[in-house]
Amino acid sequence: MGRAPSVHKVEDLPTRIAIFPLSRAILLPRGQLPLNIFEPRYLAMVDDALGGDRLIGMIQPKRPESETPAPPLFDVGGLGRITTFADVGDGRYRITLTGLCRFAIAEELSSVTPYRQVRADYARFGGDLDAERRSHAADPSGRAGLLSTLKAYLERNSLAADWESIERAPDETLVNALSMISPFSVQEKQALLESPTVEERRKVLTALIEMALAEPSEGDGGPVQ
Repeated sequence: MGRAPSVHKVEDLPTRIAIFPLSRAILLPRGQLPLNIFEPRYLAMVDDALGGDRLIGMIQPKRPESETPAPPLFDVGGLGRITTFADVGDGRYRITLTGLCRFAIAEELSSVTPYRQVRADYARFGGDLDAERRSHAADPSGRAGLLSTLKAYLERNSLAADWESIERAPDETLVNALSMISPFSVQEKQALLESPTVEERRKVLTALIEMALAEPSEGDGGPVQ
């Protein structure tokens, strides 16, 4: 397995990255995304990543129903490092990606690999690596509003949660984790991914949960799984 380089600034990140298009799968900084890999092209992508810098870019296709081998993609994705890996022995890998930094696609690159590669531009997302921007949200009332809305939704749908852990979680951890596991639409997930700051993402997340609360309860989805 290749040795992963240290990442302290965007200049440490590779400009050429492999991408894994997957609907409703977003990767935010320091978030953890478990993946079950079984398609041959993505097995090859993981093999190559493990032999190199262990980095993979997650991005959503614009049309989830598209069956073309190279569907159009959203412009922004999340770069992550493989932090756990298991070969389950039946032609599948189980991996976990830990988010490093978001990226914009500058261009898609020609490649001989079976998976797609792009030139990544991190200029808009340098704050993802900035320790000072990982602190609690500037508006404590905003956090309280998110927790209140989330609790109402959980109660309405008889969903269990470790509420003590939720209340103890730092703002970034809480907001990003909820954003990643939420079963919202592709467009809504993309809006969460592209929110410039944790505070703005919190506002979008709260609004989406409030809209879900306003819908009829029968057949209603939820913000957490």
